[in-house]
Amino acid sequence: MKPEDYPAPVCPPRGAHPCDACGLRNNPAFLPLAHEQLRLIEAFRTGEREVDAGGAIIHEHRRSTQLFTLYSGWAFRYKTLSDGRRQILGFLLPGDFIGLQDEFADGQTHGVEAVTGATLCTFSRDRLWEMFKAQPKLGYDITWLAAREEKLIDDNLVTAGRRNASERVAMLLMQLYRRAERAGMIKDGWVEFPFNQQHIADALGLSLVHTNKTLRRLQRLGLHKLDNGWLRILEPHALEALGDYFERPLRAVPLI
Repeated sequence: MKPEDYPAPVCPPRGAHPCDACGLRNNPAFLPLAHEQLRLIEAFRTGEREVDAGGAIIHEHRRSTQLFTLYSGWAFRYKTLSDGRRQILGFLLPGDFIGLQDEFADGQTHGVEAVTGATLCTFSRDRLWEMFKAQPKLGYDITWLAAREEKLIDDNLVTAGRRNASERVAMLLMQLYRRAERAGMIKDGWVEFPFNQQHIADALGLSLVHTNKTLRRLQRLGLHKLDNGWLRILEPHALEALGDYFERPLRAVPLI
């Protein structure tokens, strides 16, 4: 499989009631919403945005006036040190809500970059509290999404702090594959994997050389296969055991 086989970014629907035609809402991974909640989200929504691969969704150190839902494509959150070293905080898939952290900080605390071509639904940050007051259930949903993001960060902290290199890579591959599988992104057992080794190193706190050696070692063991930007998990149980990753039943999540 080749990178040109990646599905093209899908634009969010337009029209009077775009949420009714939202492709993500047909996915059982996301919770259904009542009619009045959909109408409120549409009122909160300000439009759509397309970002090319490598483009900034949120600029680091610059406050964004918008919040986003990733509609298609891959992205990641990151922070950069003064000497240019980068830490990837987490990877983003369709359905993820982006930018909420800035609501509780002085200035933008991170940047968000598209890895592939990406499309997003945009929302006005200034109207967030208005939506909470009008529909407390949506306020709870956003709080739940923030708590879920915190759990992913907790998992990443354990990975960086306690897992060895092979365990880190195994954990990352399984986590991304399972999340993509749940989002309906698997194609004949393969998932697009547009990340280079620098992305993986920046996410796991490894050197580029160590990342390269570890990926090759796991592939020689027959646990996974990376081929021209696509990932296939060959031995999921072995990879899960190595990374100490245990799949739990995944509940449907809110979609803003």
